[in-house]
Amino acid sequence: MSILKTTRRVAVGLVAAATATFATQAGADGHGIDLEGKTVEWIIPFSETGGSAKWANFYAPLLSEALPGAPTVVVKFMPGAGSTKGANFFQEQEYEDGTLIFGSSGSTQFPFLLGDPRVKYNYADWNVVLASGTGGVAYLTPEMAAKMDGLNAAPLQGEDFIYGNQGATRLDLVPTLAWEMLGLNVESVMGIKGRGDGRLMFERGEANIDYQTSSSFLSGVTPLVEAGTAVPMMTWGALDDAGNIVRDPTFPDMPTFKEVCEATDGCETSGEQWDAWKAFFIAGFPAQKMVFLPAGASNDAIATYTKAFEAVKARADFAEISGKRLGKYPQMTGAAAQTALESGTSVSPAAKDFVVNWLQEKYGVSLN
Repeated sequence: MSILKTTRRVAVGLVAAATATFATQAGADGHGIDLEGKTVEWIIPFSETGGSAKWANFYAPLLSEALPGAPTVVVKFMPGAGSTKGANFFQEQEYEDGTLIFGSSGSTQFPFLLGDPRVKYNYADWNVVLASGTGGVAYLTPEMAAKMDGLNAAPLQGEDFIYGNQGATRLDLVPTLAWEMLGLNVESVMGIKGRGDGRLMFERGEANIDYQTSSSFLSGVTPLVEAGTAVPMMTWGALDDAGNIVRDPTFPDMPTFKEVCEATDGCETSGEQWDAWKAFFIAGFPAQKMVFLPAGASNDAIATYTKAFEAVKARADFAEISGKRLGKYPQMTGAAAQTALESGTSVSPAAKDFVVNWLQEKYGVSLN
């Protein structure tokens, strides 16, 4: 099956699952668990400055209100090894009483997809209770942005760029591959602990190109744009029902990478490189962040968390408050979350082979 057909299948599957009932996860026999007087620890495997932190901190108080017994929900940050440290820790935990959950991100999914030797975790062992879609925005310094010719990035091809990178096998491969396709010379400073640290490098003048997921862009970069110290370049886009890349609903006035690529000589929106980029974009963004209970979670626990997140989504003010903090993206539970998990933890062999070879050639990272 071609990568393009695979991505269309995933997109259609996500839409179909989003309208399905969520009996898969929240079994009819689930009576729920009571968390009164307890503290729920939510592990985020990144620093407290990035998009995952903003996502978890948005949901934590709402989840506390929605769970039976109104437990305290505490977000615990466990950065390291591009998020594999926290994920490996979670893999070692077994379900006890429903007071431990984990927040995954695309930067946790990609090492798993690529067979990174540091990965000791397996998504098949975990129990998904929420999947959040998101987008991403690339931006430049005003000096660099002024050199673009409308959507055409070719005038930037002779410039030198610095980018704060979480790691070659992380979600950052989506922007770095995109910039390479545009012919940009971008040097990555490796090993930052979260995208918020990349934004801080940009603010300090240590980087002149950056990208943030939508939640982090809305809160952390919008003030820079308003102050005139950052200029949006493009979004990664969103998927329509047919699997085509269209404008991001949170940033409808910004061009997509596809549009910029089409306007830039030498950048192609077809072929092996494009198909690989699109496959990893789909794996990393439409199901970019997920909440899990550990291995061995009971049906009652899964039902409890599923119903709690359903209650959060059903709030009369949810669209307004989530749009401002997270952007306008699907928040999926039950069968839809399970389908999102499957799309976020699988890519075609052709896409994987392309990226594995590209990582070897560009960064000297061997995953074979």
